[in-house]
Amino acid sequence: MKKMKNKIVIVLLCAAAFITNALVTPGKAGAITIKEEEELSREILQVIMSRYELIQDPVIVDYIDRIGQKIVSTLPTPPFRYRFYVVKEDVYNAFATPAGHIYINSGLLAAMENEEELAGILGHEISHVAARHISQKIERSKKVQLATLAGVAAGVFLGIGGAATASSAVTMGSMAAGQSVMLAYSREDERQADQMGLKYLREAGYSGIGLITLLEKIRSRQWFSSSDIPTYLTTHPASEDRLSFVDSWLAQNPKAENKGEVYEFERAHTFLVANYTDKDLSFKHFEKAVRDNPADAMAHYGFGLALSRAGDRQKAAEHLKAALEGNAFDPYMLKDLGKIYFLDGRYDQALKILNNVILIRPDDSDALYYLGRTQMESGRFEAAVGSLEKLIKKYPGYTPAFYSLGEAYGKQKKLAEAHYYLGIYYRKTGKFDSAVFHLKRALKETDEPEKKREIEEMLNQIQKIPRPNS
Repeated sequence: MKKMKNKIVIVLLCAAAFITNALVTPGKAGAITIKEEEELSREILQVIMSRYELIQDPVIVDYIDRIGQKIVSTLPTPPFRYRFYVVKEDVYNAFATPAGHIYINSGLLAAMENEEELAGILGHEISHVAARHISQKIERSKKVQLATLAGVAAGVFLGIGGAATASSAVTMGSMAAGQSVMLAYSREDERQADQMGLKYLREAGYSGIGLITLLEKIRSRQWFSSSDIPTYLTTHPASEDRLSFVDSWLAQNPKAENKGEVYEFERAHTFLVANYTDKDLSFKHFEKAVRDNPADAMAHYGFGLALSRAGDRQKAAEHLKAALEGNAFDPYMLKDLGKIYFLDGRYDQALKILNNVILIRPDDSDALYYLGRTQMESGRFEAAVGSLEKLIKKYPGYTPAFYSLGEAYGKQKKLAEAHYYLGIYYRKTGKFDSAVFHLKRALKETDEPEKKREIEEMLNQIQKIPRPNS
């Protein structure tokens, strides 16, 4: 266990600092095993989720995963499934952790203008993983003192105090540990990732132009204060050399820019800007977009989402319907309209819309959730249970669904099931006293021996969890 904890801290450092800058060539011995990578990546994901919000909206994550997998499909037999995440954080950043987990900050995604830029950054991070840079770096870092690594990880990975503090933490950590080489991010390492990434991008149908335009945007954010330097620049070195190399490569290997899935990019980007950037700024942005381009469906979509975020759901619905005039069967826009109807108490309209979404996308997590809640508010409790059980079976990490499912069972006076799912909900959200209360009630109410054993095991696990001031 102690050895694993040491590895976890080491990986936190490597992931946060984009330790993609290995001093060895791909495939060379000395990297940790694939199994170790996968185990460590799961631990890192838990740490990230405890510190940051991961954006889960299907309109964003489904699209990014599709583009990422398109690039990954050009790799020769990848040893694991690549996964893609969006971190709700305004700082320009993107990084890879072991076993093909790729993260992009929402701020960087919001700054993108087309799919070429998204593909460019994904291709670069995918290449770091494919070259085993991260796993090799972890293997080389085992002798560094745990205390030093913990301090560096806190400064770099969690971004405490901003980019300047993170950069200082790396320098101080490397000096304290006497391991400056371990944290030396060479230009050749970044060039290697760019070379591989450009190759994969071309094979996936992209030109690679997006990589240089996005790097230029990141560089432009340096401004005058060191605290404003994007985290990406403090961890991906030699930006000027990279720009020169990529520019030269593109000049020698010309190819027309591939706009990619223009509609899908614009839809995901519009949703992100409307829901996850500054509330007032996004409202003004889309208000102006509708005024300047009244026939633009995406302008209406963004303004509708911004209006809903501001609480004006009647006007929001009007703009969503305007957006749907030319895209009548867009399941994501339909779902957003159904959600607005639900929040506005127009349950019959919400039911009609959300049922249509499920016909198009049967496994859409948000559609199932709001359909279940709408069915419950409409007194259709059995239907609500069916929708919510389907949701948690497909997406067990969709925590709010457990609460709604407990409510739906409670409305039917099925107390064993109601307390069972409420107990799970409170356990997942860390409210352990409430979890114990409901699980004990479920244990008392249920007659199923297997369910009793499951509840008893959950109660035992909760008892082992350390409590504050205990």
